[in-house]
Amino acid sequence: MPNMKDGAPFSRLVRGAALLSAVIVAATACSGPAPADSAELKVVTTFTVIADMTRNVVGERSDSVAVASVTKVGAEIHEYEPTPEDLVRAQGADLILDNGLGLERWFEQFTNQIEAPTATLSAGIETIPITSGAYEGEANPHAWMSPDNAAVYVDNIRDALSELDPEHAQTYADNAATYKAEIGEVADFLTAEIDTLAAQHRALVTCEGAFSYLARDVGLTEKYLWPVNAETEGTPQQIASVVTFVSDNDVPAVFCETTVNDSAQRQVARETGARMGGALYVDSLSQPDGPVPSYLELLRYDAETIVSGLKGEQSP
Repeated sequence: MPNMKDGAPFSRLVRGAALLSAVIVAATACSGPAPADSAELKVVTTFTVIADMTRNVVGERSDSVAVASVTKVGAEIHEYEPTPEDLVRAQGADLILDNGLGLERWFEQFTNQIEAPTATLSAGIETIPITSGAYEGEANPHAWMSPDNAAVYVDNIRDALSELDPEHAQTYADNAATYKAEIGEVADFLTAEIDTLAAQHRALVTCEGAFSYLARDVGLTEKYLWPVNAETEGTPQQIASVVTFVSDNDVPAVFCETTVNDSAQRQVARETGARMGGALYVDSLSQPDGPVPSYLELLRYDAETIVSGLKGEQSP
C-alpha cells in the first residue's frame, strides 16, 4: 500500500505505466479476437487467495469459466510490479475481481485499459483502521484473513458471477452456500484451537499487521513490526516497540509471514528469548503440493501454527 503521491513507489508506477500501456497495445494487436465459437468466460483476480475463492464458487462451471490470478504463488502483493506477462494474461478478461482497501493500487495501472467489469470483494466489510505508521487511519486491507469476512467475499463473488453469467446464477448461489458452510467449519476449528490457549498467551506478534481481523474474531491481542508491507520494514523503532511488548507480556513466540524477510523478527526473538513460532501464510497460497494450496487450508494451517507456537510445540 505505497504512497501514491510522492517518493519512489510513485515514480516506479509512472515509469511502469508507460511500459505496461505499450505492452497492452502490443498484446492486443498480436492476440487477435477470440474464436467466435468460444463460450469460455475469463475471470481475472489480483492474487491467488481470491482466485481460489472464486474457483470454489465457479465449481462445476470450471470448464466454461476460467479463473486466473495476476500474481503468482509466493508473490508479495502490496508493492508488486506487474510484468508484461501479467498484462498478456489479463487480456480478454470478462470480469476482474480485486480485494480493494488500497491493497492493489498497482493493478489500477492497467485495469483501466481492459474493458471488463470489476468487482471489489471487500465491499460491505466492517473495516479496522491501521493505528500506527504512515498509513494510520487507513483501512487495514487484509480482510480475507477473517472467516467472517470471507463469507462477504464469497457473496460478492457470487453476485459478480451471476451478473456476468445470469443463466447459471443458481449454480453460483448453490456453490457459494456450500463454500460458506465449509468456511464456517474452519472458523469453528480455528476458534476451538485458539480457545485451548492460556489467557496470558493469547497474543499474536507478527511481522506485518495482517491479522487484525482474525485477532478480532478470536480474541487475540495483536502486535506487529510494521502495519503494511512497504519498502522500509523492520526499523530500529519498530523492533524496539515489539521487543518491549513481547518482554512486558511474556509472549512465548513470535511469527512472520512467508512473503517477507523475517530477519527483524528474528532479532526480536533473540532480544526477548521468545521462539520463532513459524511462518504464516497471508498474501499467497502455496504450490498445489505445498501446505496451503487452498484458502481453507491457509486458515487451518495458520491456526495450527499459531497455537503450536504459543504452546511451545513444534509448528506444522
